[in-house]
Amino acid sequence: MPATAGDEAMTTHGSHKKPARRPPAPRGHEPAAPATADDADGEDLDVAFRVTRPQLAAALFISVVVLAAGLTLSASVANLGIGARDVEGAVMPPGMIMTRDTPAQAMRDMAAVDPDALTYRAPVDARGDQLLEPTMDGDVKVFQLEASVIEWNILDYERVMAYAFNHQVPGPRIRLTVGDRVRIRVTNHLPEPTTVHWHGLIVPNAMDGPAEITQDPIPPGGWFDYEFTANQAGTFFYHSHSHVDRQQALGLYGALIVDPHGAAAAHPADQEVVVQLQEWTEREGYTYPAMPMEGLLPNFFTINGKAYPETETIHARVGDQLLIRFIGSSSAFIHPMHIRGGPFTVIATDGVSLAEAARYQKDTVNVAPGERYDVLWTAPEPGKWLLHCHINHHTTNDNVEEEGGGGLMMIIGVSH
Repeated sequence: MPATAGDEAMTTHGSHKKPARRPPAPRGHEPAAPATADDADGEDLDVAFRVTRPQLAAALFISVVVLAAGLTLSASVANLGIGARDVEGAVMPPGMIMTRDTPAQAMRDMAAVDPDALTYRAPVDARGDQLLEPTMDGDVKVFQLEASVIEWNILDYERVMAYAFNHQVPGPRIRLTVGDRVRIRVTNHLPEPTTVHWHGLIVPNAMDGPAEITQDPIPPGGWFDYEFTANQAGTFFYHSHSHVDRQQALGLYGALIVDPHGAAAAHPADQEVVVQLQEWTEREGYTYPAMPMEGLLPNFFTINGKAYPETETIHARVGDQLLIRFIGSSSAFIHPMHIRGGPFTVIATDGVSLAEAARYQKDTVNVAPGERYDVLWTAPEPGKWLLHCHINHHTTNDNVEEEGGGGLMMIIGVSH
């Protein structure tokens, strides 16, 4: 029977209550489950883990303090004002100590040679100090020097990235005679400006070579003609004079020998040996300019671009007199150069011949950067006589001895 108003009244107010009817659930929905004690516990957990505003403020304050401390510490040891563009992607040597005030220019000068700048790979057995032949323009001797970045073997298994003249380390030997008028065109294929200085020669001031002092640097792709008359006889050399701490240490140097007029005025000798000294810093496949500072200390040493046992062997006979020209073409260290088998006679220093009475005997001479010594040594008896630096570390290859030594060593092989 349908429910009536009285039935509804009985449901609410009568002593015999009937259960209240639930409305039908909407289609597609299950009836809501009744609340349980577990739901109440869940609400308590949500409240417990809810982040409050004081907590947010505290976390923000601590983050700001930590960030400020990190920036302050970084700024105390590094210059945060120098960006990646300022150092042009420079790769710095492992272990190098840089203070916060180290400028970007210093970083660029001390950085590794950029492999992308390489334009030539020299043969493994290539030799430097090859005689450069001039052409003639009237009565002027014309020489061509081109500076570029190359790969160069200092040992059969050890390659360096070098700055080089005419694709060789050292650069080609320039040989003149007193009175020669010369023009030397220097073309720059380096990724940076350069100039050339004629060390020890007295030349017109405008030809002397210091960048930004007597001339504008030669830009990449540019060239400059150096013109002068050779008025001094002796042992000299040429080297870069722009970014010199970097460029000369990476190989931009070469011998320049000026002979006197007439054979009678020359030093009597059966054979001439030119010894150009250099240090190298090569680590993990990168080449850095060797310098006397942490991270850039050299681990390889070369004579005429090669480390022993790849240095040239000099062949002589008993009684032969050798004219040996030591050239301090390195830019960082003094090398006490010693010849075994007896003393030698120092006959000239820094391009100046010594009078007969002023000559003296030594068996070791300290060759500092820029210095030159001409010495006469007489082959005493058959055997292998060493010419070497007497700083023992300088006769190793990356701290290792090979075939009895390394680095700044040559053998003078004497036979009957």
